[in-house]
Amino acid sequence: MNTTGKAPPPPYFNIDPEAAAEKLSDPITTTRFAKAAAFAAKGRDDLSKRGYMPDGKKRLRKFSTWEICKYLIPVAPAHFRRVLKTNPDLPQGEGEGGSKWFTLDDVLRLRDHFAEEGISTREYRPYRPEGVPAKTIAIANFKGGVGKTSTCAHLAMSAALDGYKVLVVDLDSQGSMTSILGGTVEDEWQTAFPLLAKHFAQHMEEENKVREAAGQPPLPFDETLTEARGFAAKQVIQKTHWPNIDLIGAQLNLYWAEFQVPVWRMQSRGWPLWDALNGFLENEGLLDEYDLIFLDTPPALGYLTINALSAADILLVPLGASFLEFDSTGRFFDMLYSTFASIEEGENTMRRREGLEEVRFEWDAVRALITRFDAGQQTDLANVIQAYFGDFMTTYRQEYTAMVGQAGEQVSGIYETDYREFNRDTYVRGRETFDRTWAEVKELILGTWWRDANMPEEE
Repeated sequence: MNTTGKAPPPPYFNIDPEAAAEKLSDPITTTRFAKAAAFAAKGRDDLSKRGYMPDGKKRLRKFSTWEICKYLIPVAPAHFRRVLKTNPDLPQGEGEGGSKWFTLDDVLRLRDHFAEEGISTREYRPYRPEGVPAKTIAIANFKGGVGKTSTCAHLAMSAALDGYKVLVVDLDSQGSMTSILGGTVEDEWQTAFPLLAKHFAQHMEEENKVREAAGQPPLPFDETLTEARGFAAKQVIQKTHWPNIDLIGAQLNLYWAEFQVPVWRMQSRGWPLWDALNGFLENEGLLDEYDLIFLDTPPALGYLTINALSAADILLVPLGASFLEFDSTGRFFDMLYSTFASIEEGENTMRRREGLEEVRFEWDAVRALITRFDAGQQTDLANVIQAYFGDFMTTYRQEYTAMVGQAGEQVSGIYETDYREFNRDTYVRGRETFDRTWAEVKELILGTWWRDANMPEEE
């Protein structure tokens, strides 16, 4: 006769308190956090350097003839080769036979050639109408882990591959976007912080002119504001390993802006703190110098995020297809309404009294975007979320693939991954995840640009 042994109890039963106490270390002091932070900083530095060259720099890989003709320039491979053969002054690529590899700089030069010499009905250069400013796109949600930085990075890379000149502004003091783009940031003076400070300093200068005329003493400039007055955006903009992506990076000290901004507001109630980011984008000429500006925000509705949302023409809100992320995103929209409606009401009360034009926040488009989507497990809930958010949702759901995960482990985007490391079909499917997302976002960008260029001017 066979006997079955009694099943063991759950692991949380019969824990011996005395034995548990023996496993404990001494009580934790604040010094221990410093030690943990130092170890984490070392590990972060080591891991973020994955995919770097031996000299410690990131470099963008080359692109094959197959990739160029399939994804970047709308031309048949045979015709592409004929054009290169008859134009030896054009980039010829590296490699033997028909398998040539080109840098992105080469691709941009080839785009220009085909735009001048190619078929007029094909789009060799991306659309941007003359005389309209860059579009600013903020990627925001106050829940962490929803794919904000990954989405922002891949959209910036998609736009660059399309031929646009891109500026990425990392506003998250964790600096993940800065790591992906290979940026180096020593302190807060290499982030957006001095440009926010400059905006306040310029406001103070105007305020002091008014005070001087009224016979009042000027507001004092501290050391930070004095230094910021002579600051220029080019001092914090750094080149990346992408020839047409520039970066304003971030690091931990950027978080001090969350404390400094309200202090400045207390010094001068008339300073529009929500407009500091948009102010330097306009005043420093960045809306003319770049085609697209992507803002990666921290996972909180703080002053940096408020500035990003105020500066944005288009707002993208990533979320996963889960109840908690749907619920959190709904609350995020509620906080957006409360925050910006409160600013409008507070500002316009005074403006109505003074007979001034009222403040009104407005966005060209807002879209929630489902990320890390698993069609086998999440389709029903994704459909429910789509039904509730309606036209606030993108149509495409950004699927998670093994290729995306592998690129993330290398602190890179999938566009930086050489397809020869995968089965080609795997690469095509993985790339499609972000190609289709970019297609929907690009449609919003082009539509709003066209509307701006063709909208009758208000009298």
